[in-house]
Amino acid sequence: MATKSSQSLLNTDQTPASFWITHPDNDFVDNHAAGSARYGYWYDLQVHSTGPSANPAICPENTRVGTFRGNHAHSNGRYGLRIFHNMLPRKFPCKPIVFDSARPGDPFWQNPLITASFHDLTSWKNGRNGAIAEKVADVRFYNFKTADNILAGMEFSLTEAADNMAQINGGLVIGRSANTEPRLDQASPHGIITPRSENFTVSGVRFYNYNWADAAALGSCSHCFHPASTDSGARTVTFSSLYFDETVTKRIRYQFPHLAIYFDKDGSLTERGPKTWATPYLKQHELPECVTNLTMFDGVLCDATV
Repeated sequence: MATKSSQSLLNTDQTPASFWITHPDNDFVDNHAAGSARYGYWYDLQVHSTGPSANPAICPENTRVGTFRGNHAHSNGRYGLRIFHNMLPRKFPCKPIVFDSARPGDPFWQNPLITASFHDLTSWKNGRNGAIAEKVADVRFYNFKTADNILAGMEFSLTEAADNMAQINGGLVIGRSANTEPRLDQASPHGIITPRSENFTVSGVRFYNYNWADAAALGSCSHCFHPASTDSGARTVTFSSLYFDETVTKRIRYQFPHLAIYFDKDGSLTERGPKTWATPYLKQHELPECVTNLTMFDGVLCDATV
């Protein structure tokens, strides 16, 4: 089926998806979405259900997410997988999240978060990203494979009420393959773009073929270049068990506002040992414990003593 845009139906039909998902508690297993004008899979979640089935007792953006496993997305106009606006699943979807400071070990116990797991997506040759998540709580990508995407393999924009829960686990990220298109040669994509919010985790990902123009395996502060973001950067992201092939000549290219704190648990990012840091270059980083590296990292590497 061809998935084309329409200017005369719903507003959402101007940005169509092969799989348009307005309630998350459905299962998508071993599907293929190719050639859509905009998106392959679009979780378009609202605060309440709308249209003829409008119901204030149905709260899609806070409802548990069903199975998403083994799907493919390629040659879509923008995103292979898009999670937008919000995905904040919790036990009682239509009740608010209450932060209890008296229970630091489980501050959200009155309405616990529910993990939303996305498994084994293969996404390539999309006009922007293989996968993007906008504003999420405990959402996790497992073993995604991305290649030949113009802007990024994977991207998380915002994480909320879920320190170190939102994460990318495992996966294969390829900048360009032997089957790429000429327009990618003019781009400088990232493998993974990290959020403009705190405490996101990336572990077990393998990176290949980021060795042309200004392409890089990692980028910081998702959408901070947008005037509406009003974010000053300097967000902390934790990394572990990464692998960079020799075809990755730039591991990090920081994005505006060129402030980030990348914590390396095991040394697989910085190659300076466990509990080290990578951060953009600033004058105050000229410390004995820091080494300037403006080629592979566009910044400095620091020991944990800093």
